[in-house]
Amino acid sequence: MRILITNDDGIHAPGLAVCEEIARVLSDDVWIVAPESDQSGVSHSLSLNDPLRLREVADKHFAVKGTPTDCVIMGVRSVLHDKKPDLVLSGVNRGSNVAEDVTYSGTIAGAMEGTILGVPSVALSQAYGPVSGRFNPHWDCAETHAPMVLRRLLDEGISPGTLINVNFPDCPPDQVKGIAVTVQGRRDAELLKIDARYDGRGIPYYWIAFQRGTFTPGKGTDLEAIASKRISVTPLRLDLTDVNAVTRYAQAFAEKKTASKPARSG
Repeated sequence: MRILITNDDGIHAPGLAVCEEIARVLSDDVWIVAPESDQSGVSHSLSLNDPLRLREVADKHFAVKGTPTDCVIMGVRSVLHDKKPDLVLSGVNRGSNVAEDVTYSGTIAGAMEGTILGVPSVALSQAYGPVSGRFNPHWDCAETHAPMVLRRLLDEGISPGTLINVNFPDCPPDQVKGIAVTVQGRRDAELLKIDARYDGRGIPYYWIAFQRGTFTPGKGTDLEAIASKRISVTPLRLDLTDVNAVTRYAQAFAEKKTASKPARSG
């Protein structure tokens, strides 16, 4: 099995090394194509106005001056053009990618692009909290449990048009309480805020920031799973169409058309 790895934290991120260790449990044909620098929050963006610079860092390790999406395209269409990968792994991200994070995440985008290119793809993220801290996540949690999770997913099969979002809880591997197949959760929008500051000349500038708050995770969601020290496995579809809304709006516009149709004169 040929595995292509990318991430959004950059080519030198510790989570990328963890992901490589995970992949090597499954295969000895592992390739890395990752961004030169941190691309967190770039979502599914493409570099259309700048050239992509590809740099070979080591054997089968490449850095791209671009986004995670760029990296997967370069990996599949250029670096591995002779033989397409059988699996794309994106991560392991420093911090969870749950709830609305999936719309911002470069980690999710890497798996999304792999799915678009017809390769089964999985995003992997390691949660951290106030105890473990941003700079000391329980990487061993993801490294210990990810091979088993990936084998089960591959045995079951990943449907075309679907990517899998896997999040590991903020705890040592022996404290994990199981695996939950979940739906995407939703946080309180009030947790997002603007942090206004002033530079040395008194000119204002702003940071997008997240404030800590309390909320109750929805039942069966990725948020609930992580909070209860379970591994969250969330299938996400590329097709974002709201089927129920399609039917409702189709009926509404059909009725509008009928009502506004002019009467035919004698």
